[in-house]
Amino acid sequence: MSEQAFQLIAIAVYLAAMLAIGYFAYKRTNNIDDYMLAGRGLKPGVAALSAGASDMSGWLLMGLPGAIYLNGLIEAWIAIGLTIGAWLNWKFVAPRLRSYTEVAQNAITIPSFFEKRLKDNSHFLRIAASLIILAFFTFYVSSGMVAAGKFFESSFGWNYFTGMFIVVGITLLYTLFGGFLGATLTDVAQGLLMFAALIAVPIVAVIQMGNLGDFTTQLKAVNPDALNLFSSFNGTNGVLAAVAIFSTAAWGLGYFGQPHIIVRFMALRTPSEAKTARRIGIGWMALTALGAIVTALVGIVYFAGNPAKEIKDEETVFLLLSQIFFHPFVAGLVLAAVLAAIMSTMSSQLIVCSSALVEDLYNIAGKKLTPKREVALGRSGVLVVAVVASVLALNRDSSILDLVGFAWAGFGAAFGPIVLLSLYWRKLTSTGALAGMITGAVTVFVWGNITALHEAMYEIVPGFLLNLLVAVVVSRMTYKHNETIEAEFSAMEKEVSENAPYVEATV
Repeated sequence: MSEQAFQLIAIAVYLAAMLAIGYFAYKRTNNIDDYMLAGRGLKPGVAALSAGASDMSGWLLMGLPGAIYLNGLIEAWIAIGLTIGAWLNWKFVAPRLRSYTEVAQNAITIPSFFEKRLKDNSHFLRIAASLIILAFFTFYVSSGMVAAGKFFESSFGWNYFTGMFIVVGITLLYTLFGGFLGATLTDVAQGLLMFAALIAVPIVAVIQMGNLGDFTTQLKAVNPDALNLFSSFNGTNGVLAAVAIFSTAAWGLGYFGQPHIIVRFMALRTPSEAKTARRIGIGWMALTALGAIVTALVGIVYFAGNPAKEIKDEETVFLLLSQIFFHPFVAGLVLAAVLAAIMSTMSSQLIVCSSALVEDLYNIAGKKLTPKREVALGRSGVLVVAVVASVLALNRDSSILDLVGFAWAGFGAAFGPIVLLSLYWRKLTSTGALAGMITGAVTVFVWGNITALHEAMYEIVPGFLLNLLVAVVVSRMTYKHNETIEAEFSAMEKEVSENAPYVEATV
């Protein structure tokens, strides 16, 4: 049997497993709360692995190793910033958001939470938040579809559209019918697969190349600055170097506003379980990031150290090493891990888009639907977003891919400060939140499209800070005491401080 046949069998096994998990979730989805939030019954480990898998995407397996392969450990500042941001998110946002979304009239989406938390009867805030989600995530999902098509094209020589539609079809099936639970459980399987691949590849590669000491010696011989976190700043003004490091690490600020990540907090069984989930999630993240970094360093020795083996596309270093050091079937599972990264992010984003379309735009019209009709409408929302994203992805050279990194900054700057203020400041108003949200989104758009500004500082920093400033100033100008808001805020704080006990759930 050929190597490619072994790899395709491994990928087929993986895809079949995703469909089986989706069917399992389908049998346990009865109403809109189940479909959008799994009935708030996620165990800590499930929530943690799901958040990690839906967060990292192909960046962890291809983007980060490729960047470090080219420039050395200096590129690790992004991973450092993201890990710190994720820890802060689990520590300070997760327990309060889990409690408050239930206290505030059982909000099951981020836009509905903003509206119910701030008692915005105009619906402007909820509509604006929903439109921001739909705009960014439709493009984001489309970029994942493009990546899937190119994956099969580069790995197996398939037609771009064939590969794209296979991945889209399977992701759509388990998301369409399994809903949030389907996306979450497949995220767990995908997260474990990513973890195994990122740990196994560097360990086996280092062993094959000798012991750790020999490897380090070879690495320094090929690139003396490969292990220097500050290599690009040698001879640079100290202030400029600090600004550059902060700008790179500022990716971590984006976590507070990523809807497809923080929605996992809302689905936890109790606020107190956020602590356990944080330990699992950050442990997973730190080890997988370390695996990606070591994989890139191995690649520097193996490929860059031998001109005859130099690779054309640095982002394939992880895939190439897996094919060199593993049996073709195992290498196929590693390839499946890349698909897992793409699909886990796509499925999570489809669910959030569906919730924005149905729960936050359709339902505010006040129409009453049966639970089955609500679930059917949710599935229709997933299908609509997937179709639009697929149409955009038909152009494989579309500039959509350029918006992916930009979208992280957009969500972080538009939603991050509002999430934090909603959870920690009683006097935030709907007017202040709306003004801050629009300011953050516009700042990212303008800053990110002016080359000189973008190169000087990652656009999430000015967007985040200006959002925070505007939201606070406008809220102070428009604040009026509201007994309901005060009571709900106090109830949230009390529940979190009392470390709510575990209550048995059905999921």
